[in-house]
Amino acid sequence: MKTITFTFLALVLVMLSGCNTGQKGAAPGTGQHTVQTRQAAPAKEPITDRNAVASHLENIVKSIPQVEDATCVVLGNTAIVGINVKPELDRARVDSIKYSAAEALKKDKHGVNALVTADLDMGQRIREIRNDIQMGRPIAGFAEELGDIIGRIMPQVPKDITPGGSPPPQSSTPQNFQNSGL
Repeated sequence: MKTITFTFLALVLVMLSGCNTGQKGAAPGTGQHTVQTRQAAPAKEPITDRNAVASHLENIVKSIPQVEDATCVVLGNTAIVGINVKPELDRARVDSIKYSAAEALKKDKHGVNALVTADLDMGQRIREIRNDIQMGRPIAGFAEELGDIIGRIMPQVPKDITPGGSPPPQSSTPQNFQNSGL
């Protein structure tokens, strides 16, 4: 028991001796103090006009080599960007271009997070959402496209819904089998 107490007391003394009451950052014996500062990232501009910001971000992405076209939708501090690249590019190169686009948008003065896709179908849907936003129907356009996306993910009708209002099929189990107690 004495060794545990002694060990604990020694550990506490070592920890307390590490707490120096001297001035931090002072050079020994010089009496001078040093000041440490942290470099802060430049302030990001607030997004007031989403259409203008989307156009600006599209131009940034279009300036990336091998990007033929880009469409952008800004939602909060996130940009959804569809890019068109040459079809003969291999997957690794397309992934590199998408990464470059996301990094360029992150470094922009608006500082958006970017979701970048090179999928043609998704790019077309982003383009349709952007057109709906420009026509003054942002919610309706987004809801329609989301419905289309869900329809592509789940095109079949669930089994519990019967087409055309026909009654559900009758059980193939005979009545006398159900009542036989088995």
